[in-house]
Amino acid sequence: MSEKQGASHTAHLHRLKRLEGQIRGIARMIEERRYCMDILTQLKAVKSALGALEEKIIEQHLNHCVKRALASDDKKDQDGAVGEIMELLSSARGK
Repeated sequence: MSEKQGASHTAHLHRLKRLEGQIRGIARMIEERRYCMDILTQLKAVKSALGALEEKIIEQHLNHCVKRALASDDKKDQDGAVGEIMELLSSARGK
């Protein structure tokens, strides 16, 4: 786990807790042997919501953490921020 202090994500916590509830609902659906397509529909909704949350956190990271690092006089922080952006781009391409 990283030692760096990140931006506050309390605004995202509500979304994450809602997702947690949705996943528990899907588990109940499976326990109740609900129709496969109904379960898949709910899984797709969770996947979409999780992707949207990921985008919000990436946006916050770029607007706060990366901007702060690039504006600093610390070359190590600047290089680290560029490396993080490259890592995000690589993972977005599936590498």
